[in-house]
Amino acid sequence: MKVTYYGQSCVEFEFNGTKVLLDPFIRYNSLAQDIDVNSLRPDYIFLSHCHQDHVADMEVIQKNSGATVAAIVETASWVRKQGVPEDKVIEYNFGGTLSLPFGKVKMVYALHTSSTPEGDYAGVPVGYVFFVGEKKIYFAGDTGLTFEMKLLEDLELDWAFLPIGGHYTMDVDDAIKAAKFVNCKKVIGIHYNTFPPIAIDTKEALEKFETNGLSLFLPAIGETISL
Repeated sequence: MKVTYYGQSCVEFEFNGTKVLLDPFIRYNSLAQDIDVNSLRPDYIFLSHCHQDHVADMEVIQKNSGATVAAIVETASWVRKQGVPEDKVIEYNFGGTLSLPFGKVKMVYALHTSSTPEGDYAGVPVGYVFFVGEKKIYFAGDTGLTFEMKLLEDLELDWAFLPIGGHYTMDVDDAIKAAKFVNCKKVIGIHYNTFPPIAIDTKEALEKFETNGLSLFLPAIGETISL
């Protein structure tokens, strides 16, 4: 079981041969200029919400791969409008759990906003918990710190993907609180350094997590790590 980081909040899991891509935003990220979008062939694409920096490459990657796209109802409606076939779109909502060939994916709460790149209503943002074999992985998406995260603390999560850039989402300090809320010691940071407002001091971030008894991982863009 592996994950590859493609910048911003875009990650791709490989779950025993099945590839699951989240929040594809690559071509418009100058930090990810060495990543060839056309080489990505996920089996599934999950969207946390519909802001451009999470969906910009959904259409091209889906067309290249034939991936099935999963999202909350209103974002799924936008996906269909981009020409994704009906049988390649899964819409669901908070509390729902998908049973897929690689495992289960539960949609959970996130505190943020959402609109399409065109500025239209796109429902609300979400997070996901992946249950794959014995592993449990939380992908928070774009979110502020919220007490609803405490609802995940008894899952005994193996990994948490948390935004750490601040300004639009949680910052490092709130992400540390979030890690404690969800009871997860291994965190991979997302949604940081792409734009000036979300630039962080990575050395300081790593030290803060360590001081709190937590492990923060900040893979380079294009780097793959084992989970």
